[in-house]
Amino acid sequence: MTSGTPEAPGNPDAAEPADAEGAADTGAKGGPRRRPPTVTTDTARPEGGGRAAPGDAPAPARQWPLLTVLVLAGLGLLVVGTDPFPQAFRVGAILVGSALLTGAAMRRVLPSVGMLAVRSRFTDMITYGVMGGLIVLLALMVQPSPWLRIPFLEDVLHLTVT
Repeated sequence: MTSGTPEAPGNPDAAEPADAEGAADTGAKGGPRRRPPTVTTDTARPEGGGRAAPGDAPAPARQWPLLTVLVLAGLGLLVVGTDPFPQAFRVGAILVGSALLTGAAMRRVLPSVGMLAVRSRFTDMITYGVMGGLIVLLALMVQPSPWLRIPFLEDVLHLTVT
């Protein structure tokens, strides 16, 4: 016998019959209450998570928004890694931040962005936008000779260091 199964049909001491998930419980009013499943079997697709091109298109064409972001970020990392000119770190970091900002813009404008859609549209836009904006801002402020000076942030830095 397996646990939770009645020993004999019609036995008044036997357990209550189990529901579809194999678990029975009584609610506040004494009636059976359905328990949530113990194992998640499926998740909802994010908004805009379908293909960005028709199904008969080749795989790279179906995921062109994600590939655009990855290529732009990869280009930025290549510029930083090879260091071909004096401000390469700054330019490469700006390209990486711009890739995330491009992803946020595509997530806002396009109805379907393929695998670029990870969470809800709002959450993706906020995440990509904030992270991209911070990376660009930090790339513009990097020392020596920053392209952007924000006196308030310089004062905060001096207070924390000294």
